[in-house]
Amino acid sequence: MLLFMLEILFKDESLVAINKPSGLLVHRSPIDQYETRFAMQMTRDQIGQHVYPVHRLDKPTSGVLLFALSSEVANLLSKQFTATTMNKTYWAVVRGYTDNSGVVDSDLQEEQDKMTDKLADKDKPAQSAITHYERLATTELPYPVGRYDSVRYSLVSLKPKTGRKHQLRRHLKRIFHPIIGDTTHGDGKQNTFLREQFGLSRLMLHAKSIEFKHPISGETLLIEAGVPEDFSLMLEQLKLSVGRGL
Repeated sequence: MLLFMLEILFKDESLVAINKPSGLLVHRSPIDQYETRFAMQMTRDQIGQHVYPVHRLDKPTSGVLLFALSSEVANLLSKQFTATTMNKTYWAVVRGYTDNSGVVDSDLQEEQDKMTDKLADKDKPAQSAITHYERLATTELPYPVGRYDSVRYSLVSLKPKTGRKHQLRRHLKRIFHPIIGDTTHGDGKQNTFLREQFGLSRLMLHAKSIEFKHPISGETLLIEAGVPEDFSLMLEQLKLSVGRGL
């Protein structure tokens, strides 16, 4: 029995897209062996047919998650992801004021999990990784954290042009604007402050849209995921708003 229903953003005879909540794994993983809920199985049970994953979102990331409804379509979609012809847009809240816009062009060494990547090549060269960003809004609040008398945050739109593991989280850290709520690549002092002051309980990263060519019809599809309530509440508390964009 489903404990809650996933939001279906798009469905036809070939594809289904959901708005994945933060905290939900895409599929079973030895990294989180005690987890019992998975987006893949929940989507399958909800629509009554098997689904095939074609990309992934980290457990703490919310937003558009696309599945194929056949292995043939999954193969076609995977080729689009590999060819980087998919246009993906994320929203993130980061520490500090970013530039109005910019590009992070910084190679990334493959991140490996101790449990799942035991046989992976540890000497694999770094891979090209490119992320475009645009600042949507900023805020400054009168709370002292660390050596500063106030805190500053930016709401940014992120467009990855490559698909490396944890690319957005690692790239934002490299330009000294880590994503809020990131317990691996983020700012621990900021995360603690926001958790205690505003009840932060998630990574502030949301996959807002994905644009691609339908693998069967060739039609251009734009699938968008509304900002979830917990993300929206944090934006409100931090006084970050882009008006109608929400």
